[in-house]
Amino acid sequence: MDFNIIAAVVAGLVGTAVMTMLMTMAPQMGMPKMDMPALLGSMFGAPGNKTLGLVMHFMMGIVFAVIYAALFSTVTGTSIILLGALFGVAHWLVVGLMTGMMPMLHVGIKSGQVQAPGIYMTGLGGMLGFVGGLMGHIVFGLVVGLVYGLFGG
Repeated sequence: MDFNIIAAVVAGLVGTAVMTMLMTMAPQMGMPKMDMPALLGSMFGAPGNKTLGLVMHFMMGIVFAVIYAALFSTVTGTSIILLGALFGVAHWLVVGLMTGMMPMLHVGIKSGQVQAPGIYMTGLGGMLGFVGGLMGHIVFGLVVGLVYGLFGG
């Protein structure tokens, strides 16, 4: 499969939109509140700027989708959707560690105005936070794989 940057950007936008909708609906499904745009938007000052956080979240989604697409182009003989799900798991294993390090750099957490998510989001609902983050990243990977495959892969 050839690498297609436009398809990767579109896949990142769609994947992030779907993931963001799932996070918004999480509390209605019995999951903890996972408001990454608010968390990201308050990194530089509390109470923060949710619009900035949403832009940051979508930018990160695009960057990760480009990485996924580059990886898709190196693997043959496997379903791109399955690869997307597997990359989503690996993505979560890395990003989940980073959520545990957020208090070191996050102004809102340091000031006590924003709750620390904890490693693998366990500070926001324990095991449900972990599972919610994992499922969100798997869905992101599935959607990125599907959209990338449809539009350019």
